[in-house]
Amino acid sequence: MTDSLGYRMKFAVVAPSTNTSVEPEYADMRPRGVTNHFSRISIPDTRVTDDDSFMVMLENIRSATFDAVDVSMSMEPGCVIMGMSAETFWDGAEGAERLHQRMLERTGGVPVIMGSTAVDAAIRAYEEADGKKIRRIGILTPYAPVGDANVKRFFEDQGYEVVHIKGLKCQSPMLIAHESKQTLKRTAIEVSEGVDAIIQAGTNLAFAEVAAMAEFWLEKPVIAINTATYWHALRSMGLADQKEGFGRLLSEF
Repeated sequence: MTDSLGYRMKFAVVAPSTNTSVEPEYADMRPRGVTNHFSRISIPDTRVTDDDSFMVMLENIRSATFDAVDVSMSMEPGCVIMGMSAETFWDGAEGAERLHQRMLERTGGVPVIMGSTAVDAAIRAYEEADGKKIRRIGILTPYAPVGDANVKRFFEDQGYEVVHIKGLKCQSPMLIAHESKQTLKRTAIEVSEGVDAIIQAGTNLAFAEVAAMAEFWLEKPVIAINTATYWHALRSMGLADQKEGFGRLLSEF
């Protein structure tokens, strides 16, 4: 017997309680027979005004993440998706690998998909499809400078040159979702000059739709972290469904 609704796959998604973007964006990407089940990382909506207060927010997420993972495992998911971003980039490629291993230990070996490595996989998918290397990238985030530095370090560890990075310095984790499509459009344009691809971090930025539009107008890959993570989860679990409206990643690869 299989789950009546999630008969192809049940995804457990672990996301901060302040995040109001990742759940609806994943819902819009969901194929038939696949279900998304959210477990919330309980955190307060703390003010973020500088690097120190950003680290307070991050520590709140860190201290509650594994409890949320434990809750999610009770519905026996086929795969766990980390619907949060900053921690998956922290301390570069080595830090991402350490986190991945800790997550796998916690899930008892159930596959875990993280935003940082999903974006890297998405870049490689574009390279394979287009037959040309992506090396120079522009990045936009909702973060304070300390968050941007760790995102930059991750991609440099993977061999990319970060030409531009723009952090929006959002004033709280919940307020990340309040950034307008116009702001996101302008920021994408700002980091697009002289790069091979544009990358967005921060799962509470509602960037998936904007990325698809920007990709068309800028004529280069524009990778939203929520799109990349959900795409990578689908493909990692052998699900080849394609979806229009989220750029080439979901519609072609």
